[in-house]
Amino acid sequence: MGPHLDHPAMLDLLQHYPSPAAMKTAGTTRMATRLLKLAPRMGRRLAEEITQAPGEQTVVVVGTHAAATVLPRLAEQLAALRQQRSSIAVEVEKLVNDHPLSPVLTSMPGVGVRTAARLLTEVTGKHFDTAGHLASYVGLAPVTRRSGSSIRGEHPSRRGNKILKRALFLSAFAALRNPVSRTYYDQKNRPRQTPQPSPHRTCPTPV
Repeated sequence: MGPHLDHPAMLDLLQHYPSPAAMKTAGTTRMATRLLKLAPRMGRRLAEEITQAPGEQTVVVVGTHAAATVLPRLAEQLAALRQQRSSIAVEVEKLVNDHPLSPVLTSMPGVGVRTAARLLTEVTGKHFDTAGHLASYVGLAPVTRRSGSSIRGEHPSRRGNKILKRALFLSAFAALRNPVSRTYYDQKNRPRQTPQPSPHRTCPTPV
């Protein structure tokens, strides 16, 4: 089962066949028929892998029978939670689409519905006079470090809205899939070349 354990098809299967013994009794064909309802692409393959797994098991885990009693209920709860998340995602998407700033936000590379919802949630109700004030609130504005009268340079800020900053960082990395954004990123990260002296330049003759 492995990485597919939280798949709706696997959760449904565990509710009906919660133990290795129950799965062995059901057989590959019956499990495949059930899995194909919610996993048409990989249902048959999963059924074959599940059938093969008990034959490779050399140790009987203590508490297997007790787990078979608990697993169906846990699988049912997880399936219900997934359904709730899906319903909430639909509602959030509708709220984002109805917002007047939605077309502007989602037109930017790397900004989808979830990122736009996070941006709107963290910024709505707040006022920023300039873009610099907003960047400072997020924690993206560089901080100038000083020591007496000397300036040690600018460094990334450790302050700001960490939730909003993380959303923007993830959005920036996702934007690299866009060819224009990727080209701009590569240009900014290209190592600077030290200018070479002109070959035609002659040195003055020492007196």
